[in-house]
Amino acid sequence: MSAKLSLRQPDRASLMDVSLETPRLTDGREMWRIARDAKSLDLNSPYFYVMWCRDFATTSVVARSADGVCGYITGFARPEYPDTLFVWQTAVDAAQRGQGLARRMLHHLAGNRYRFVEATVTPDNIESDRFLSAFARDRKAEVHRSPLLGPELFPVGHEPETLYRIGPLGA
Repeated sequence: MSAKLSLRQPDRASLMDVSLETPRLTDGREMWRIARDAKSLDLNSPYFYVMWCRDFATTSVVARSADGVCGYITGFARPEYPDTLFVWQTAVDAAQRGQGLARRMLHHLAGNRYRFVEATVTPDNIESDRFLSAFARDRKAEVHRSPLLGPELFPVGHEPETLYRIGPLGA
């Protein structure tokens, strides 16, 4: 009798095992940990993530597996343009990357509620460019890129931020 090999890594939940939920206050610390461990994101204070879960929970999402929070998107509806979701930060735990979880979260969050999605991306962030471009293709929407924030607005060492405006969103 031969043993069956499992290709699934034991610490990696499949996308089917991950639920998408509104963040809770208690999720803030895990969101901070995922951002810290990513090493490519601007890390905000732990307080920031907890307060974001309080004040912007309805425009954000967490991905939850049996082991806890494994990804999140923080976002907000632009006050002057309530049909536009601005994506502040997207992060996926290392064990969950490469499965399309970020796209699944953004589709969930944007739903049919928003006509446009915006985000800013630094020129060297190829992963975010691919992620947002793939989302736009999925939604049959255009991506308009334009300079938004120059490096002179930031402390030394921060790259400029390009605005990605995706829309209008299709189903």
